[in-house]
Amino acid sequence: MTINIPLEIIDLQDDGYHLLVNVKIYKKNYKVVLDTGASKTVFDHDLLLAADQRITVQSTNRVSAGLGTLSMESYTAVLPEFKIGRLQLANFEVAVLDLSNINQAYAQLNHPQVLGVLGGDILMQYAAIIDYGKQRLKLKTTV
Repeated sequence: MTINIPLEIIDLQDDGYHLLVNVKIYKKNYKVVLDTGASKTVFDHDLLLAADQRITVQSTNRVSAGLGTLSMESYTAVLPEFKIGRLQLANFEVAVLDLSNINQAYAQLNHPQVLGVLGGDILMQYAAIIDYGKQRLKLKTTV
């Protein structure tokens, strides 16, 4: 079965475009950036903890690279409820980092706040197809 998820394309003012996807955690809606270059789905530490008090963030004792820095303390969290369109994921593990720099840049461009990035872990597992023309993300639930 294929799930079609609407994409919101935002203009970064002569610096390209980002694709935003609506997701749901504990029945609360958030926006995330669709990032084909991210190996894993990553959420912002402070925003994730504000989403629900039941979320437990654990240190990984690893250092992550990327997102404008060479080293950043890395955490993980398991989300009991995570929904992307009609795709429901139970006990999904995400990386957790400080992504405040992304939201600061978005605020300067009058773009909405994002919880994080939807990465290659989901895109690969569900054979994602990005359709810019129709502004949608297709995920296959049976691959």
